[in-house]
Amino acid sequence: MCTNQVSLQDEQCKYYSYMFYQAVRDQEPVWKLEEMRTMEYFHLGEESSLRIYSPSDALMYAVVHNHLRYAQYLLSNYAEEALKVPGIKFCCCPPSAPHLTLAVTYDRRDILIMIIKVTHELPNLQSYINRASCFHLSDGKTPLHLACELLSAETVLILLGNGASPKIMDCKGETPLDIILEQLWSSKVNVQSKKLCLDYLLLFSPPLNFKMREVMKENPGFWTRILGEDKFNYLVGKNPGRLYLLAMQRILQCLQPSHFPRNIQQLPIPHALKPLPGLC
Repeated sequence: MCTNQVSLQDEQCKYYSYMFYQAVRDQEPVWKLEEMRTMEYFHLGEESSLRIYSPSDALMYAVVHNHLRYAQYLLSNYAEEALKVPGIKFCCCPPSAPHLTLAVTYDRRDILIMIIKVTHELPNLQSYINRASCFHLSDGKTPLHLACELLSAETVLILLGNGASPKIMDCKGETPLDIILEQLWSSKVNVQSKKLCLDYLLLFSPPLNFKMREVMKENPGFWTRILGEDKFNYLVGKNPGRLYLLAMQRILQCLQPSHFPRNIQQLPIPHALKPLPGLC
C-alpha cells in the first residue's frame, strides 16, 4: 500500500472517530449512535483490519459526556462487554474499572449508580467496585481512593454503601482513610467535606492499619482541634469508638450492598438514629 493511501486512510479513521465522539457529546439519539458505532472502519496497526467501536469504547464516551440514555442502553444490552477494559491484553496489570473511575472523575453519579447496579447482578463482576486502576497510570488507586482525593462525599458514600472496601491500599500503601487525613493535615480548605468523607469511611470500617496514624500520634494538638478528642483517640487506638459508631459499623457490615440504601431506610430503629440522613 502506498504512503499516500495509508495517510488518507489514517485521516479517515481519525475523522470517523471524531464524528462518533462528537455525536455522543451532542447527545444524539441512541439509535443513531449505535448505527455509527457498528459501522466498520479501517484500523491501521500491526494487523490492519476492518473494525467497529466496542460497547466498552462507547460507554467511555457516554460517561465523559454524561449521555444517560446511551449509557443505560449499553449497560442493558452489552453489560459485560461494555465494562471490559479496552486494550487490556497490552497491559500486565490486573483487570481494572476504567468506566467506574471515569464516572467518579467526571462526577457522573447517575451513570456510576447504573454501573454499580449491573455489577451486583453479574457474578463475574462482583469485585468490580474494588478493582484498582492500572499501576502505570494512577498508582493502583481504587475508585474509592479517587473519590476521597476529589472530596466527593456523596460518591464516597455511594461506593461504600455498595461494597467498596476502605481497607484496600494503593501501591504506596495508602488507604482511602490516609487520603483524607493527608488532606486534613496539608490544607485548611474544604475541611467540612473532608470530615464528612472521614465520617463515612469510619461508619463502614474501623480504622485498621493506615500510614497517617504515626503523624497523628506525633501531633495530638492539631488533630484534637480538627477532629475532637473522642475521634482523635479512636483513630490513634487509645480509646474504643462511641457505642453508636461501633453498633452502626456492625449493622452496616451485615447489610447487603446490592440493596443499598433501601436496607438502611428499612432498619427498625428510630429515624433520628439512622446513619446517612441524606439517604434516609
